[in-house]
Amino acid sequence: MHESTVTSKGQTTLPRDIRAVLGLHPGDRVRYVILNGEVRLLKSRPVNDLEGLLRRRGSDPVTLATMEEVTAEAGADEGRGV
Repeated sequence: MHESTVTSKGQTTLPRDIRAVLGLHPGDRVRYVILNGEVRLLKSRPVNDLEGLLRRRGSDPVTLATMEEVTAEAGADEGRGV
């Protein structure tokens, strides 16, 4: 278990092992998530870092036109009780 002390200004130093696990470097930002009385610490990631996150190897990107076509077909099927 790792601990650190909170200063009078509410600051603390993250232990080296914690920084390593999160991949934190000087200047990185962290996010605090409160769940059921516990706090989880996450490394913040800019939105640009999420590009390609859901990409699968060997599959082509789906165009907006294809998405609209599939959505329209699904809506039509639902209207027919399919």
